[in-house]
Amino acid sequence: MTDKESKHILVTGGAGFIGTNLCRRLLKQGHTVTCVDNFQTAQAPFRTAFRESARFRVVRHDVTMPLEATADEIYHLACPASPVHYQRDPLHTLKTCLHGSINMLELAGRANAKLFQASTSEIYGDPEVHPQPEHYRGSVNPIGLRACYDEGKRCAESLCFDYHRQQGVRIKIGRIFNTYGPYMQPDDGRVIPNLICQALRNRPLTIHGDGLQTRSFCYVDDLVEALLRLMETPDEFTGPVNLGNPSEVTMLELAEHIVELTGSQSKIVFRPLPSDDPRRRCPDIDLARSRLGWQPSVPLREGLQRTIEYFEDVLMLGEQTVSKTVPAF
Repeated sequence: MTDKESKHILVTGGAGFIGTNLCRRLLKQGHTVTCVDNFQTAQAPFRTAFRESARFRVVRHDVTMPLEATADEIYHLACPASPVHYQRDPLHTLKTCLHGSINMLELAGRANAKLFQASTSEIYGDPEVHPQPEHYRGSVNPIGLRACYDEGKRCAESLCFDYHRQQGVRIKIGRIFNTYGPYMQPDDGRVIPNLICQALRNRPLTIHGDGLQTRSFCYVDDLVEALLRLMETPDEFTGPVNLGNPSEVTMLELAEHIVELTGSQSKIVFRPLPSDDPRRRCPDIDLARSRLGWQPSVPLREGLQRTIEYFEDVLMLGEQTVSKTVPAF
């Protein structure tokens, strides 16, 4: 990549799971990357994700506060995505979704930067339409325990479109469905890292509900490719666009895959289903196929095997302790 082709790209939430994978990919493409994170949920494996580079900078900052920076593109990923984390401080989660999005949209306007807003499949709630297309408006409990995230992300989408229509800010909105892979946290609270770590430790695998509820899991490399392709589309295409894997799997099937792939002696135990947990979740990705020329390519078992190998290394190195320190590069 020539200097003329290289961009300065700012990634909020860049020390998180998707952010870490995205920053690595952008650096490999030859871009200059600024990772902005408050390190509220960032973890020790982030330390090992990067080698020292003059093109990579880490800024400790909470996006609920205004930020002065320059950038050609902004990937706004900042916000805890795990129910365990976003329900721990629901007011801060809402502030991150609302004030954080306003601050990044204001920055994008000042810098004339294109902004990607990380939305979520959670905006569909417990869906009454299956699979979920972008025109479906969802079934969300606005006062439930998950509302700080669900409704926060719905409002963030509204903010993006109002800034786009009223102030001409260039936006791209991707509704990210369940994603997994390296650089997830062992204490993340989402189902794949939970089950993998339980299996590797030969502890009981915890399934909530009857295990027949479904999800569709997209390997993180596929998801990052979708983000890059969305950002490259013409300005008139704003989204929102579903980004995920349309192949459904039940939680019982997922647990069985993980037990088999790890060779674990773990047994499956059942726990009550959390409040407002959706029974089915699967994206309609026709729009992503037609406008981005994209669909996932990594099969579930292959992605799980790669993720298991990552967690084997993490647990062996003892990096499951949350790090509150900005990494040195």
